[in-house]
Amino acid sequence: MAPHASADEDVPQNEGGKLKMFISILRRFVGVADLAAVRFSLPSQLLEPTPNLEYWNYLDNPSAFASIGTSDEPLDRMLEVLRFWFTKDLKYVKGRPCKPYNSCLGEFFRCNWEAEDNAPRINTRSLIAAGSGNASSSSSIKSAQNGVDPRTASTVSVVQTAANPAGPTVRISYLTEQTSHHPPVSAFYISCPEKGLHARGFDQISAKFTGTTIKVSPGEHNLGIFITLERRNHETYQLKHPAAHLGGILRGALSVSVGDMAYITCPETKLKAILHYIEDGWLGRAQNKMEGVIFKYDPENDDKQRIKDVPDADVVVRLGGAWKDRIVFTLGSKPVESHPPEQQTTIIDLAPLTVAPKTLPPREAQAENESLVLWDGVTQAIMSKQFSKATSVKVELEERQREKARERERKNEVFQPMFFNQATDKGGKPDLTEKGRQVLERAQKGDWSLEGIL
Repeated sequence: MAPHASADEDVPQNEGGKLKMFISILRRFVGVADLAAVRFSLPSQLLEPTPNLEYWNYLDNPSAFASIGTSDEPLDRMLEVLRFWFTKDLKYVKGRPCKPYNSCLGEFFRCNWEAEDNAPRINTRSLIAAGSGNASSSSSIKSAQNGVDPRTASTVSVVQTAANPAGPTVRISYLTEQTSHHPPVSAFYISCPEKGLHARGFDQISAKFTGTTIKVSPGEHNLGIFITLERRNHETYQLKHPAAHLGGILRGALSVSVGDMAYITCPETKLKAILHYIEDGWLGRAQNKMEGVIFKYDPENDDKQRIKDVPDADVVVRLGGAWKDRIVFTLGSKPVESHPPEQQTTIIDLAPLTVAPKTLPPREAQAENESLVLWDGVTQAIMSKQFSKATSVKVELEERQREKARERERKNEVFQPMFFNQATDKGGKPDLTEKGRQVLERAQKGDWSLEGIL
């Protein structure tokens, strides 16, 4: 149940006051197995005026996504996937954690990105040909084609969409829908036909409050992001999320830390990456360290879950650095730190990057259950600091959803998503319905009309 609006609810609060209120609410849920399943409502003044479906998209740097599949070499393509991985959540690197709105069943969101097609080429063969097998740390990964020496190439970051992009762009379209309420699950599909790329998956989290931090883990239907390279015989990469912690609650400065393993596998190329996010200690400044390895694995006997379990003979690349700063790699089995800086190659430098803007459908082209329309009343009230009104509108919206659920129960009807065939699926890869395909095909043409679809 949502908290009742009080007379002083519209009094502006500082961040400290908000945090105290947040903690007082969380304390009621210490020991609850899964906060996400409880789906409790926070007062409107504690919410970020952003729909959940808009917030979770993994395309904070769409240029990195568009570059996947460029190389002819399997190892280079794995590195392209990893470059995308380290940029997908820039919102946590550049901003602060927030709590968006809980999604309503049947709610959907769609958008485009006009991504700059300018990611530096990854070419490990050119690094080997350069002599040492590595490139200078002053250079991003760069192709040795046309006589460019990777050791002397100037630093080029994977920049993202600008207001006036200087070079060619590629369009990426995104569609997501809340397909289940109990448990809360959404399906998503990312399409970039110009590059022969698509990605899909289910988003579901499990959250537990320990008293000092909130641990957020993938739910049972969230098996990660599945990226398919259509022009590479449909080779598919599964990117499995690590658990994360929302900390700093007692200090009054919320932050995200990761102390877990992430895995990326590609059965077709028989390459696997293990990324070990090293948890920061209680004392000292957060380091956000990460170490990783790419190695040859057997998809039929995938039993390597820790870096130390991987034989040196199977290792092809080592990675290291800070996942909120800069990640480097070296070729071969020797640890990254055993190589001098001039023999380490920067795969991505996050410092110059910012979260890329989206291209949204115009208001008149959006449906009533589209996120930005559905939550517009709440958003407008929060933006104008009318928090009691925002809470009231939010409660009304949630009650309408409960009434729809009761009506389905009376009619013995099962909810069917509009754009995805599966509401939940243990395989983790949702398929689009014909309506979903039509929405994405139109978006690719810059056509936001839903006429004839809904």
